[in-house]
Amino acid sequence: MLHFLPKPILGCFSFLMYMVNTLFWVVPIVFLSFFKFLPIKPWQRLITYALDSCASAWISINGFTQNITTKIKWDITGLDKLSPKEWYLVVSNHQSWVDILVLQRIFNRRIPFLKFFLKKELIYVPFLGVAWWALDFPFMKRYSRKFLEKHPHLKGKDIETTRKSCEKFKHKPVSVMNFLEGTRFTPVKHNQQASPYQYLLTPKAGGIAFVLNAMGEHLTKLLNVTIYYPKKVPTFWDFISGKVNEISVRVDVQNIDRSLIGDYSDDPEFKSKFQLWVNQLWQAKDAELKQLTKHEVN
Repeated sequence: MLHFLPKPILGCFSFLMYMVNTLFWVVPIVFLSFFKFLPIKPWQRLITYALDSCASAWISINGFTQNITTKIKWDITGLDKLSPKEWYLVVSNHQSWVDILVLQRIFNRRIPFLKFFLKKELIYVPFLGVAWWALDFPFMKRYSRKFLEKHPHLKGKDIETTRKSCEKFKHKPVSVMNFLEGTRFTPVKHNQQASPYQYLLTPKAGGIAFVLNAMGEHLTKLLNVTIYYPKKVPTFWDFISGKVNEISVRVDVQNIDRSLIGDYSDDPEFKSKFQLWVNQLWQAKDAELKQLTKHEVN
């Protein structure tokens, strides 16, 4: 609709729309969060659904902004098997901040609102900490191996704390997001790691193992997402100013095997098997990206 405008003007208009939309929805989210302090389970569950509806509406309006300011050809497969009533663990390759906007857009109202595991200290961030808590983002407390060697009585407390924060997900479906690479892909990082993959950084298995150990009984399906940007990886500014013409996304739905739940830190045999599974996952993703690259060339 506004594609005819100069790119800098489109970018500024989009950014303003994103900011206004975010500020608009922060107010009811923070307001509703206070009602969650009432120790009445059915009431808390009702407020939780209302809060997730606010977050989904925020994403929908961001999508409207994208529709009127960008002209993107979306090439997506794998969304037909999804349901907002399932419990999902979502993993994806990571190249840009745009990845989060892409994931929010394609999964909005198709699966439960995407949530990220956050460090427990982030709950003290002004306004955002309250919003994350209200939206049931799971907060985790992790201890390093060196810390546990000095304080052995705290061994296992991190998993126990995280499990308690995830108790609410027994009664309400959730989608937990994890970028296994831990950082955005760049050629420099790729070379520094000497990554065995052509289009990916080396995945970090420990984080996802921790998530499955803490929430494995609740998460039933894995969404293995591959995001590909033809021509070049866009910046956030490229995306909001209408410079992105095409995005390809492949979603592979898999059942989560119970054998993937175990003690990654202290069970060497389990750790080895889990790392093998993650590497196989990444090999398949690398092959998928190679096919998408060939398709672009052809």
